[in-house]
Amino acid sequence: MVPSEKKGVRLNKYLGDSGVSSRRGADAIIEEGRVTIDGMKAVLGDRVFPGNVVRVDGNPVSPEKEDIVLMFYKPRGITCTSNPEDPDNVIDFLGYPKRIYSVGRLDKDSEGLLLMTNNGFLAEKIMHSSNGHDKEYIVTVDRDITEDFIKQMSRGVPIMGGSVVTRKCEVTQTGDREFRIILKQGINRQIRRMCGELEYTAVTIKRVRVLNLELGDMGVGKYRNISKSERAELYRLLDL
Repeated sequence: MVPSEKKGVRLNKYLGDSGVSSRRGADAIIEEGRVTIDGMKAVLGDRVFPGNVVRVDGNPVSPEKEDIVLMFYKPRGITCTSNPEDPDNVIDFLGYPKRIYSVGRLDKDSEGLLLMTNNGFLAEKIMHSSNGHDKEYIVTVDRDITEDFIKQMSRGVPIMGGSVVTRKCEVTQTGDREFRIILKQGINRQIRRMCGELEYTAVTIKRVRVLNLELGDMGVGKYRNISKSERAELYRLLDL
């Protein structure tokens, strides 16, 4: 249901629809004082009415009508942030002509598939760990893998001082020091933490799939729009 003009639109939804970030990320941007409405600093809970001018970091923003979803091969060394003060931020690296942001994160030392979009609702659906969406990685470690290592990674590893136990997941050894892992949650630096608890160091981490979207033979630093068939299957999996 479209909000009436009298009620306006919640600012975090407006920012999400504008491709600034997810709604959750929009709240953080508002709290940081980076958003203004008609020149006045915005606060959480503000609403946007027809004729209002909303700016983020001084730049005007407005909802996009085009639903953009890009697949991007993030190189190592690029940061999943839109903060212009970070010289390695993904937005400047891509140089895409329209406002987009990353769906979730891939840490700076990791590489592989990163989705970029202007659709805040879609981003939330993919990122929310309770939805249990597949994210597949190929990982190399610093020493030979044992059968016990694969078993422990598969059944769950206590991390963060034992306060969190990772969910059961599918892990397959693909080389003496390489394995493939499919996660259904998104804890910060999860694979590195899991390996560390088992006295291994993750040397390289490459994400090769998110849901039905596969990196394939895309070149490092390249991006492309998802195809019509990929979009249809993605929306089916997300129940959109």
